[in-house]
Amino acid sequence: MSTVVPDTTTAGPAAVPAPARAPRPRRARVATGHDQRYRRGVGRWLVLAAAVLVALLMLSPFVIMLLNAFKSPAEYSQAGPLSIPKEVYLDGVQNFWTRTNFPQKLWNSVFISALVAVFGTLLSLLNAYAIGVGRIKGRLWIVTIFLVANMLPQEALIYPLFDMAQQVGLSNSQWSIIIIFTVIQSAFGTYLLASVLGTFPPALLEAAQLDGAGRWRILWQVVYPIVKPTLGVLMIFFFIWTWNEFFIPLVMLTTNDTQTIPIALASLQGDRMMDAPTTNAGALVSLIPALIFFLIFQRTLTRGVTAGAVK
Repeated sequence: MSTVVPDTTTAGPAAVPAPARAPRPRRARVATGHDQRYRRGVGRWLVLAAAVLVALLMLSPFVIMLLNAFKSPAEYSQAGPLSIPKEVYLDGVQNFWTRTNFPQKLWNSVFISALVAVFGTLLSLLNAYAIGVGRIKGRLWIVTIFLVANMLPQEALIYPLFDMAQQVGLSNSQWSIIIIFTVIQSAFGTYLLASVLGTFPPALLEAAQLDGAGRWRILWQVVYPIVKPTLGVLMIFFFIWTWNEFFIPLVMLTTNDTQTIPIALASLQGDRMMDAPTTNAGALVSLIPALIFFLIFQRTLTRGVTAGAVK
């Protein structure tokens, strides 16, 4: 009978268990853009509510004008300016159109504003090119003079302007308004463009000079394409500012065939009485051409304002 003999050989040292790994510290969770927007949610809604409130306050005069433009004088007297008209009343628009000869006033306003916008922008470019790129002596003082001239009130300028217009034979002439506002608007345009052209890259100018370009060629082939968006913004501003001018055209233009739309609106109001529906209808009709002009050139305005943000 066989006997099983146990193995007495050395089996080696006993296996030691591996030490347990320490738990890794959890990384701090980085706040994503969604989390940041969520945390700022209350503040964003407050800002949005404030912006909507300001927009409603700015639109309220236009809403009141729209309500009263199609309201009869009797209904305006009984229900007040804030009531909704019960029926559409178009006699106010017709009265304004015929009483003021609106097509003639519209042509006068477009003619004067368009020429002032073109001439003012051109004069601003030439002045700013001489000051900013030409580096004339005393250019800082010249820019300061343009800025101060732009701040002068029109009441301080009207008497010498009226006297000079009479002396040169431009009394009751639309060209007197065009010349006056070309100079006035170009003061602001020169101040703005001179600061822009003062930082113009000298390398472009030196490269153009090495190619044999003169100053006139540098202006139209190097400087003009770069500042073209800014010139478009200036032209839009000059057109709208001249369109809304009232005081100087009121004094300089004395006959109906030369007056502009703001003067036509003022003629509807008497010393002791005013036809409110007709006045609101006239304001609405007068607003439409300027609104159409702005909508047409809105893209040009946006592109000109944001042109300096992208290199």
